Amino acid sequence: MNFTLHQLQIFLKITQTKSITKAAEELFLTQPAVSIQLKNFQDQFDIPLTEVIGRQLYVTDFGKEIALAAQKIIDEVNAVNYKTMAYKGILSGKLKLSVVSTGKYVIPYFLADFMKMNNGIELEMDVNNKTKVIKSLKNNEVDFALVSILPDDIALESEVLMENKLFLVGHKNTNLENLAVSSSFLTQVPLIFREDGSATKNSMESYLKRYGISPKMRIQLTSNEAVKQAVIAGLGYSVMPLIGLKNELEKGDVVILPAEGLPLVTNWRLIWLKGKAMSPVAAAFLQYINNNKESIKLASFSWIDSY
Repeated sequence: MNFTLHQLQIFLKITQTKSITKAAEELFLTQPAVSIQLKNFQDQFDIPLTEVIGRQLYVTDFGKEIALAAQKIIDEVNAVNYKTMAYKGILSGKLKLSVVSTGKYVIPYFLADFMKMNNGIELEMDVNNKTKVIKSLKNNEVDFALVSILPDDIALESEVLMENKLFLVGHKNTNLENLAVSSSFLTQVPLIFREDGSATKNSMESYLKRYGISPKMRIQLTSNEAVKQAVIAGLGYSVMPLIGLKNELEKGDVVILPAEGLPLVTNWRLIWLKGKAMSPVAAAFLQYINNNKESIKLASFSWIDSY
């Protein structure tokens, strides 16, 4: 056998994504390049690693065993690289984060300078809904998670980064002659929700329940960006985090509608398992956050205070 580390990395990504197309996207390669490397890797084994049924790629039992071995090999190679950097006095290793989808407007600003100062660190960040983010944290698959609402069934430690404000928003042609939106108004217009498992959806539903509002029409979309575009197009109204609306508010594409009980205010928190033994990289990042979060908020998020 004469397989390469590159082939192992590609095969491992294919087993994780169950898709050559998705693997190519995540590895920043072309689909044909990934397909060729998979074929070259497969040619070294007499037993199939994958199979395609109805256009869906499946990993065989043998392929799963090879994927486990590939992960061990790649981990060992990474460990050698990290140890080499450590001997040179360079902070190195992998920082793993899981971030709720709206948190993608927040966390990059708290990472940018840290990553620039420590170019030996490899960042692995998954952006997903709250349910999947908490699951990855419970399974100890990540160092930190970023959420706006704390789960109540897991022992955690946390660091508050900044406030999270949610407002009722509508498209630019919304009639704002009435200074406050009534409950009856919200029962007569389409309301746009995030998908199940989203903290934003949970907050919006709790707000509507508190004021006894039953929407005339419910529209459910699977991302903050999809909800935003639907509001801009005039498809309906939604309760959305302010953090993701800066450009749209500045351009006048959406407007904030005053409503009783709004904004809803929570906090963006970096959370981790209580008692977790942190890696040097994770500990360094947490220390960086403690030392710099106020200056980061002032530099990048001071506009929020005007709402």
